[in-house]
Amino acid sequence: MTGKLICRGLLAAIAAASLHTSASAGGLERGGYNIDLLFDPSTVAAEATTTYVAPQRKARNVRDNYTTSAVYPYNGTGTGTGGGNLNGLSSSSDDTEGYWAPRLGIKAAIGDSVDCMFDYSQPWGAHSNPGRNWAGANNNIETKVESDNYATTCSYRFDLGPGQLRLIGGAFYQEVSGFKERLVQDYTNVPTSLSGVGRLDLEGHGWGWRTGIAYEIPEYAVRASLVYNSEVNLSNLTGTLDLRQANPALNGGQPYNVFGEQRTPDSLELKLQTGIAPDWLAFGSLKWTDWSQFQKIPFCVTGTVSSCTLSSPTALTTLDLGYRDGWTVTGGVGHKFNEQWSGAVSVTWDRGTSQGFGAQTDTWLFGAGVAYQPNKTVEIRLAGVLGILTGGSSGTVSLNGVTYGDDLSYNFKDDVVAAVNTSLKVRF
Repeated sequence: MTGKLICRGLLAAIAAASLHTSASAGGLERGGYNIDLLFDPSTVAAEATTTYVAPQRKARNVRDNYTTSAVYPYNGTGTGTGGGNLNGLSSSSDDTEGYWAPRLGIKAAIGDSVDCMFDYSQPWGAHSNPGRNWAGANNNIETKVESDNYATTCSYRFDLGPGQLRLIGGAFYQEVSGFKERLVQDYTNVPTSLSGVGRLDLEGHGWGWRTGIAYEIPEYAVRASLVYNSEVNLSNLTGTLDLRQANPALNGGQPYNVFGEQRTPDSLELKLQTGIAPDWLAFGSLKWTDWSQFQKIPFCVTGTVSSCTLSSPTALTTLDLGYRDGWTVTGGVGHKFNEQWSGAVSVTWDRGTSQGFGAQTDTWLFGAGVAYQPNKTVEIRLAGVLGILTGGSSGTVSLNGVTYGDDLSYNFKDDVVAAVNTSLKVRF
């Protein structure tokens, strides 16, 4: 009976304490993927949750290494490849912006063996906004990535040994969009109305799938699950490159229509939990995410080549990421105080995806959450987290024979990240 008594309230607190981990992971991860609602024992359950994350990453000792003015890309008046000498501007910048990661879901039991869940989430995203007045403006003025994910996931469960085995499968449709602005021609001391800023706008969509397996022994609050989420092929990634603020004569005074190819990462996550004493539960997870496929992403003029590569003659620009695979490890304990209140604490380590270029180093997160159930129908959660973004530096590196980070260099100290999560669940 221990597992049945603690199952709802205590697992609610655990979900609150650990939900922030995806929102603070590396690469472009925000909300990530989460199917925990599928395991809710109610006949019908609806859940709304949101997480606000506030990273405080600051670049220091920034140096512009591309100090010439650009001939961009065909008939400019400069003599080099850069956006001018920006080393007279600020040598530091606030590199990150806070963001929200919402999730909506509803789960229903179909008979005694089948459960299905529909959910909306924003798994991927990024927002960096250091502005125009820093020494790295020819690398980045503002970058923003957003996503929308619509998923259906079902499971079939049957008795096996002392518990139940659950087979999991589903599909999801994903939309991704974003933009990047950077200085491509410096007009600081030139009497002109042009800003010299170039802007790349992109959008794409695609389908993915998931499969998994879980084993549960409700009597002892035991659950082990292994879930794989496929990549999403954004082969239709299209957009525009607007260089009119650098040279209004380019392309007849119109933005270039461009295209590229990229896949969102696949992932594999193992989750474990077990009752360890009356009203006490231990939990943990291990997740791998294939961020290493995000390297240097070229964009070519639409209609000029069938496939855009770094060597394509009409490749006008690239998005430089140079990531490695991400690993995230979480562990914690939860306790049920009474019939209404439960709590949990957790610690998470996330391996940084940067490899000497970029500022995504290892992260340590410490979270605590509470769950309040005034009755059998309503459940409210609140959680908070404080974390450390470890220090490091960014500069020129060669990854698989391709150069990254030769346009600027900087370093950063240990910085702080904070997050707050709230959730409301209603059962029928």
